Amino acid sequence: MANNTTLDDILKKMVDTVSDSKEQVFDITEQSRNEYSQLQIELAEVQMQVAAVIKNTDRTELHARFARNRLAEVSKNFDKFTDEEVRTAYEQANDFRVKLALLKQEEKQLRERRDTLERRLIAIQDTIKKAEALVGQITVVLNYLTSDLQQVNEMVQGAKKIQEYGLQIIEAQEEERKRVSREIHDGPAQMMANVLLRSELVERIYREKGIEDALLEIRDLRSMVKNSLSEVRRIIYDLRPMALDDLGVVPTLTKYLKNFQERTGITISFRNFGKEERLPATLEIALFRFVQEAVQNAYKHANPNEVQVKMEIKMNKVLLVVKDDGKGFDLNEKKEGSFGLLGMKERVNMLKGQLSIDSKINRGTTIMIAIPIHT
Repeated sequence: MANNTTLDDILKKMVDTVSDSKEQVFDITEQSRNEYSQLQIELAEVQMQVAAVIKNTDRTELHARFARNRLAEVSKNFDKFTDEEVRTAYEQANDFRVKLALLKQEEKQLRERRDTLERRLIAIQDTIKKAEALVGQITVVLNYLTSDLQQVNEMVQGAKKIQEYGLQIIEAQEEERKRVSREIHDGPAQMMANVLLRSELVERIYREKGIEDALLEIRDLRSMVKNSLSEVRRIIYDLRPMALDDLGVVPTLTKYLKNFQERTGITISFRNFGKEERLPATLEIALFRFVQEAVQNAYKHANPNEVQVKMEIKMNKVLLVVKDDGKGFDLNEKKEGSFGLLGMKERVNMLKGQLSIDSKINRGTTIMIAIPIHT
């Protein structure tokens, strides 16, 4: 008992330490993101200042050229001008020369500041990527430490594969979370950050350039918001399409596969045999996930030109076939990342169905599923 208590205490301390480390890395990530956003705003302001200085420099150079020409004319015909005109010509030429030198110095400083900000943004972006990767790795460790492996072994009744695939499944789940997080960060979150940045510049543009330029900027903002909303809807649809609850599995699959074809360029055909009717919610979700997993696996690993999806709803069961003409694989070879197929098998078993996979090298893969309908 003492030994068990000691081991539990050691494990608890390990979990607490790793959890604290995760929070610290997460704080660093958030601080870096905030700094990145502030630097983006500062960079945009500096870029506007550079443009303004360049415009002012060009205008001053034009005036300086006229002043030099005037001075040359006065110097050449000295006796034709009064002392006041001569003095004014010299002073104007000198004033423009000094002003031009100051503007060029200011432009040089602003360009250096801009380059420094761009380098800092690149460095901070690299820090954010490394921190996010580290958070993902720490999460995997925490999940592994806090999992009750003994209970899992009892539930699986000694299935040795669970030890081999357990950590891989956790990593796959974490990778999926990371993918969704990255999609949100690189898509809607980045767009909204740009919207925030651009909105802060609208007032400045209105003051400096007028209402027409400000309205153009607002139109661009509206377009960015629409694109962001479209991207959010796509991510939500991939996670769980609302049409699945409203319309059922057949219309949802039709739309999903059409969108997948447009996004990937793979030719996808979908045919539904029999009646188009509603099924129990659990079964509809399972069928959608089967097709989603199968076509994504084909796209990621098989490099196919065409994927065929066929479904038939019968009186007491549903038949589903997903066939691709990709590079296939050896069924007898233990394939890294095959826990995706393992997850499909487990889901079929939970629904008391049957799954068979036929695949040959360079001959494509065919997945067949039969699931009973329990009303």
